[in-house]
Amino acid sequence: MNKILKKIGLLAFVFLFLSCSKIKKNPSKPYFGNGFRNGWVDQNSITIWTRLTENPNLNSEGASFITLTKKESAKLAKLTDVNLLHDAQIPEGLTLKDMEGACPGTSGEVKLIYYEQKGNKKKVETKWCKVNETKNYTWQWKLKNLKANTIYSLKVYSRIDKGFEISDSVSGLFKTPPKKNIKKDISFSVVSCHDYNRRDSIIGHKIYTAMAKDSLDFYVHTGDIEYYDKNNPWAFTESLMRFKWDRLFALPLQRDFFTKTTSYFMKDDHDVLKNDASPGTMYGSVTFKRGLEIFEKEQFPSNEKTYKTIRWGKDLQVWLLEGRNYRSKNELKDGANKTILGKEQKEWFYKTLDASNAKYKVVISASPILGPDRAVGKNDNHSNTAFYFEGQEIRDFINKYNNVFVCVGDRHWQYATHFKDSNLWEFGCGSGADAHAGGWNPNDLRPEHKFLRVKGGYLVGKVFTEKNVTKLKFEHRDVNGNKVHEETFER
Repeated sequence: MNKILKKIGLLAFVFLFLSCSKIKKNPSKPYFGNGFRNGWVDQNSITIWTRLTENPNLNSEGASFITLTKKESAKLAKLTDVNLLHDAQIPEGLTLKDMEGACPGTSGEVKLIYYEQKGNKKKVETKWCKVNETKNYTWQWKLKNLKANTIYSLKVYSRIDKGFEISDSVSGLFKTPPKKNIKKDISFSVVSCHDYNRRDSIIGHKIYTAMAKDSLDFYVHTGDIEYYDKNNPWAFTESLMRFKWDRLFALPLQRDFFTKTTSYFMKDDHDVLKNDASPGTMYGSVTFKRGLEIFEKEQFPSNEKTYKTIRWGKDLQVWLLEGRNYRSKNELKDGANKTILGKEQKEWFYKTLDASNAKYKVVISASPILGPDRAVGKNDNHSNTAFYFEGQEIRDFINKYNNVFVCVGDRHWQYATHFKDSNLWEFGCGSGADAHAGGWNPNDLRPEHKFLRVKGGYLVGKVFTEKNVTKLKFEHRDVNGNKVHEETFER
């Protein structure tokens, strides 16, 4: 009997050895140079996005792009020849891979494992999936049947192909919101206006170091995440657009933050196409429609609709508005038929806002609804004359309530606006770095301004209970996380 068992054991060992020997040693890729990020979370679902790269980090020692004058860039922006648009900015004999900041993608397979941090720690493991080479070597998972009010751990793995060993892995976490009958303190941040060339640290934007210490439940980027229509390089082609995304999200501060933070990503004009982009416009070889597709289906976690409302517990409900997909052309005459939100989204917005019984309702818009905005150089948001009719309609609707607050991006200064004898409040989060701030005279303090600061930073919102009273607080922070202003509300 013992001899039989020994033979069985020997055969098992030989089988295991032969099986293991079939696993091929992995080449030195693929990597997760852009980490992973999430989006569109609610109580039961989330989308996880990742991308495979040739190298673990961006090319910090690459060549510089050819500098163009504004006049030269404006001329090129009207052309569509991809080779010409590249040759005008990339030195002869070089490719995009050779440029400073490059983080080129590569083919391969990815797998995801996730589980509850507490309670049931049963791991859910996806199958290996080949990244989509036509979508910049990215892949997305839509996770469903999640538990509300739960922290999940997750880990992504890469390999070059079936039969090869794992080449890289990255760990992180995300939170799901509490159900609407659960009373819980909630903290979130709102940011806007980033740009690789105007970052304030070689490894990213300093606000991400500050926000990582804030114990946030979620984070919202209101758009202008990157600027296609700024130099180094001017992104006149799809390849140049992808280059800018790959470079920005390979910055360590951003990359590390997003693996550990529940996030929502909105879009605005500069990360769709160019300044004041609207239907029918082009930028170099890229159409407005294609710009939307690149953002929504390739570079960021995708969702069926690009607007959403999410209940974060008993006391807070958040609305994320879409400001590009449904808008009319900017140059059209203003009136009842001119729109930013579009008929369907606007009806949904009014209906869901009416139906909500949350104590505090926070509407987050990519661009201002109240303002004030400057009269010259900007004319594509609800606080401008170009869309004044719909803007006033929205302001009148919101003013029916005393518990609706608006948070916005787009503007490169921080502000709090409140109109006298009204319920209207709007908080502008400001740009992500001091070098990116500007566009408003700091001495131009209007009667509606309750706070004005032409510097970079971010906005923090907090719902909390103090002495049996549930309150909402907004705090403007500087780029280092220091509080520079606050407003607290009791409803």
